[in-house]
Amino acid sequence: MTFELLRSETLLQGRVFRIRRDTLKTPDGRETKFEIIEHGGSVVIIPVDEHGDMYFVRQYRHAAGIDLLELPAGTRDGDEPYEECAAREIREETGLQAGKLQKVGEFFLAPGYSSEFMEVYLATDLKHNPLEADDDEFLSVEKYPVRQAIEMAERGEMPDAKSLAALLMAKPYLNL
Repeated sequence: MTFELLRSETLLQGRVFRIRRDTLKTPDGRETKFEIIEHGGSVVIIPVDEHGDMYFVRQYRHAAGIDLLELPAGTRDGDEPYEECAAREIREETGLQAGKLQKVGEFFLAPGYSSEFMEVYLATDLKHNPLEADDDEFLSVEKYPVRQAIEMAERGEMPDAKSLAALLMAKPYLNL
């Protein structure tokens, strides 16, 4: 199946992403439009300490209208390498520095309408070494034993897609 891009127009240039409308010719010759969110990529981090506790952040998510329990995550600065982004974001969001970051997976967050690509890192050998949080982030850090965190996700107590995907990818690396 071949789709042909006929034209593309920018609808909005935001701080973190751009929204564009693409007009495509479908394989059967019709025209259709897609609105796409262009995003430079992001990371999800699974911090696990030497006691087997996993660290999460709880934060208000305006689009959902509620506070959500999530794994630490963040957006790349320009072409920042994913691993450097993970090292920075864990410090900004949890105050912890990872002595070891191990990539455990990658995925597209919502490929039906977004180009956002995420890499997932298991963070271990943690030590206190915070960076200043972003101005618009108001987070509280929570920790749970790994097994309890997985069970919470399985019970639907963590309705955040990136956290669920990351936990699934990390399961083979966790001591369960």
